[in-house]
Amino acid sequence: MSAPIVVLALEAKSGEGGTADVLRALGAEVLSRDLFAPPSLVEGARVLVVDAGERLDLAQAALRALRKEEELRSVPALLVVTERQVTRVEPQLGFDDFVMAPILPAEIYARIRKLEWRASAFSTEELLKVGDIYVDCASRDVTVDGRPVTLTTREYELLVFFLKNQGRVLSRDRILRAVWGPGYEGGDRTVDIHVRRLRAKLGPSFALETLRGAGYKPLAQARVRGKKR
Repeated sequence: MSAPIVVLALEAKSGEGGTADVLRALGAEVLSRDLFAPPSLVEGARVLVVDAGERLDLAQAALRALRKEEELRSVPALLVVTERQVTRVEPQLGFDDFVMAPILPAEIYARIRKLEWRASAFSTEELLKVGDIYVDCASRDVTVDGRPVTLTTREYELLVFFLKNQGRVLSRDRILRAVWGPGYEGGDRTVDIHVRRLRAKLGPSFALETLRGAGYKPLAQARVRGKKR
């Protein structure tokens, strides 16, 4: 059995028929708990979903209480917020993301999946994760710090090639053969043009070092600001 998503609401039963049932319908293992349930009833959660209705103060207090427990400090936390309160949601509340009620299944699925990706330390066959860049190889979706990024087919293939070859020096010729194919007759200037486009779309999260006369070297994380990429 996989680790559950724990839904904390003002009363555990209020999670039923709402957030909890939406998640169950998506196939998730879900536990419903009172908003201020003791940590022992929450331990082992893979994601915390906190729904305090209009009471953002109670949602924040509940999360702070759980964060005091070492085992729960790094568990991703998603806030369910009403439309009336959405303008009051701030980073200081301590949540990793929020979703607005009434909940759309596709949206909460995407939010939780993003939180799990961010908490993951490693890439998988279906997911490539480097810093704030996430690539879902099944859907070909690309996000940077949770922001969707639209790439052309060639830009996507070039990005995936770079992410799979972190720390390696890649010549333009090798990149052309891998991404454009051995039969490509264009010049290696094509690589530079596509790299510029990727940098423009992905921003500083795209850590790629230019090596004069050698090619490019994908880095595991962005360099310190001010240093040449």
